[in-house]
Amino acid sequence: MTQNTLGTALVTGASSGIGAIYADRLASRGYDLILVARNKEKLQHLAAHITDRTGRAVEVVDADLGRSADVKRVEDVLRRDASVTLLVNNAGIGTHTTLLDSDADRMEAMIQLNVTALMRLTYAVVPGFVVRGKGAIINIASIVAVAPEAPNGGYGGKKTLV
Repeated sequence: MTQNTLGTALVTGASSGIGAIYADRLASRGYDLILVARNKEKLQHLAAHITDRTGRAVEVVDADLGRSADVKRVEDVLRRDASVTLLVNNAGIGTHTTLLDSDADRMEAMIQLNVTALMRLTYAVVPGFVVRGKGAIINIASIVAVAPEAPNGGYGGKKTLV
């Protein structure tokens, strides 16, 4: 952990989009980072960029949070790393089909990533936050959770759970 830090933020879905933006901005505000996503190469590139620009310590964990074994690896990081003060649950997938046209296996995979992984990571980090008396969680949902669209099948319902 770098000196003068707000702690460490673990950001899921960090290799691109909202997750990468959160990572960059959190580092700029004084957080060290643990970046989690499937694409290790993208994570390493982002980590190098953030470290060069901010001087913050950045660790990468390549993990597919749609896979239970990978979720458990990230849970272990959250349980053992006492520097983690912020969890950003950003990883997620969506669909662009109606519910009737959606594949049940695809819906199950979406639940695993968008709901189950988020819940498991939250349960892994909260006990440490309580013991240390500090910590925060940011869950990234979607506007579709409150303003559903027909072509998004079950996505909006799953994001409502977030």
